Parts: sequence; C-alpha cells; structure tokens
Amino acid sequence: MIQKFKLNEVSALAKELHLKIKHPVLVFEGNMGVGKTTLIHALCKEWDVIDLVSSPTFSLINEYKTKEDRSIYHFDCYRLESADEAFDFGAEVYIDSGSVCLIEWPEKISPLLPPELHQIKLTYIDQNTREIDFS
Repeated sequence: MIQKFKLNEVSALAKELHLKIKHPVLVFEGNMGVGKTTLIHALCKEWDVIDLVSSPTFSLINEYKTKEDRSIYHFDCYRLESADEAFDFGAEVYIDSGSVCLIEWPEKISPLLPPELHQIKLTYIDQNTREIDFS
C-alpha cells in the first residue's frame, strides 16, 4: 500500500494500518524528522497504550503498557553502531517475545530482524504531506 497523507490525518492513517497488521514486528524507515515517531504515537493509541509515548533516542528502547497490560516495545536504533550493540542489550529477546515491536532505523539491526515483519517507509513530500509505503 502506497499513499500520500497529510500530517493532520495521521490518526486516521493509524486506524487504517492497525487493521492491516498481521506481524508483531514493524520497522519504520525514513529520514530524520519525517514523522516515524508521530506515526508510532498514533498506532500506540490504537493499541490502547496508557503510557507516555516518546522517542527512545537515548534509552534505545521504551516499553509501553496497554490497558490490557500487554507490552509494546519501541526501539530507536539511530545511535547504534552495529547489530552487536543491540544484541548486547538483549534486543533479540524483545523481538522474539511475540509482543509488538516498533523499530526505528531498523537497518542498524537487520541481522536480528525476523523474516516476517511489516515495513513502513515514510517519505517527505512537503511540510504538511508525507507518503507511506506499507508492506
């Protein structure tokens, strides 16, 4: 699915994506500032996350709880130099847990990713518009 959307439509887009998700691992690709964390925030609302959703740039991973007490893991791998660093903090345990894992900058940890996942590529069109490629 490839489509353009306005930033003020991100909640509606998250509702649409939520219905299409079949795998627990979702990887988010796109340039800095394109809206990866904004989309993740909107998706977390769809999963009834009760915690504050924020970018784990410095912590590398955030755990969010849902109303049903399920865990959702949000990775920001931007600062990692290699997949070995992710392995050192146990990223594969989270990824293999069966819980939803939302991973920004997945190319940094590609050897740890499962074969079945959803890839979400965001592209900047203009100040208010983005393109999403969801597969």
